[in-house]
Amino acid sequence: MPYWDDVTAIGARFPGVEQGTSYGTPALKVGGKLMCRMRTDPEALVMRVADMGEREALLQGAGHAFFTTPHYDGYPFVLVRLDVVDPAELAELVEEAWRTRAPRRVVASYDAEVG
Repeated sequence: MPYWDDVTAIGARFPGVEQGTSYGTPALKVGGKLMCRMRTDPEALVMRVADMGEREALLQGAGHAFFTTPHYDGYPFVLVRLDVVDPAELAELVEEAWRTRAPRRVVASYDAEVG
């Protein structure tokens, strides 16, 4: 089961990712923009996704790893149950959040570097 430390380790792979807080909980940001943060009630990871289509696909996919609350209606965020999510899928989501929020030049530089 992934924990917050696992989320931060994944985020550390990408340029410009910083640990901080959001609404009093641990968060990852890039360029001051929120990628993800922990939520306490219910305990879950609030994850930024690329767009509303991606959000809906995750919510309607198999399993119970993803859910939402009315607070996030109309926003490209999903809630992730860390005790259920597949670690590889979590890594993909963190990278996608970084790509969505990071400056384009940073993403292009990273892609050129890793080939």
